[in-house]
Amino acid sequence: MVHGSILCGSTKMVNRDIGFSLWLDFVERDFLKNDFSALIEKGIINGATSNPSIFASAITTSPAYKEQLASLSDKSPKEKYEALAIEDIRTAAQALRPLYDEGNDGYISIEVDPFLSNDTKATVAEGKRLFAAIGEPNVMVKVPATEAGYDAMTKLLSTGISVNATLIFSPKQTQKALKAMKKGLDSFEKLGGRRAEAVISVFVSRFDRLLDADLEKEGIPVSKTGIYNAAKIYNIIEANHTPSVRTLFASTGVKGDDLAADYYMRELLAPHSVNTAPLATIEAFISKKAPAPKFPLEDSEINGYFTKLADNGFDMDEVYSQLLKEGLEAFEKAFQEMLDSLK
Repeated sequence: MVHGSILCGSTKMVNRDIGFSLWLDFVERDFLKNDFSALIEKGIINGATSNPSIFASAITTSPAYKEQLASLSDKSPKEKYEALAIEDIRTAAQALRPLYDEGNDGYISIEVDPFLSNDTKATVAEGKRLFAAIGEPNVMVKVPATEAGYDAMTKLLSTGISVNATLIFSPKQTQKALKAMKKGLDSFEKLGGRRAEAVISVFVSRFDRLLDADLEKEGIPVSKTGIYNAAKIYNIIEANHTPSVRTLFASTGVKGDDLAADYYMRELLAPHSVNTAPLATIEAFISKKAPAPKFPLEDSEINGYFTKLADNGFDMDEVYSQLLKEGLEAFEKAFQEMLDSLK
């Protein structure tokens, strides 16, 4: 349930004047049937996201799934998971549908099985199957940004299924995702398709959790790498001039008490972008006046920061590879633990 303070006296946070959207990174059945709609009606959020870790937490800790699970006793663990997830995503999509119909985002994301991240054909088949089963147009299929994933993004978008490219860490991943998305969107448009959109989910805080201790030893300011990397990727996406593809800033929650709960959200407010965050982070963000957009940053400032890192022995290509590997493994682990709990 949402804390009362997130709704009482809260102000509208979605800013369509600059194209800033705020999505909620949380799904749980009781919440979706209660406070979710209030967040939408108050203009605090205009979309939502989910991932294997979020579903694992919801399904294994919330009693709201017990009744449906009892009716699925003869199903496999994955079939049970999909039945639960499809119902939740459909509920969220229906609550968000009025926003979608008026062109104000209204998307909810569902991720394909993370164990399919290196299989284009299986990813596309599962994405299409989940989209059809949910039966709502405002569903984005989340696809990890792997080599197999880029081809899957093209194929899904070419059929009119909106895509959320997830686990984006590097500029190279961004360029590949952009190329794949443009190809898919162009194909869809040539077939007479009217609306398909995409977001590129840039993970932010994981950089700082990985690097800050070492940066501090070198006397380099901490809690900046994720922001500068996101700024670089944002500039690449905006320079691509594809209105239907936006940057989505993800992994914006903080760990520990060294930073304000909404630190990354306030630093990353940008035109033509989406920020997705957990409930507690959004609560902290809306408790204060929204800041003016800080992006775009000048390329010279961004490049100067990464030159300083390189001069001090930090290899960003190695960092990008490590974070992608860890991200894929974390989603696989959460997914497997959830399936094990459903046996």
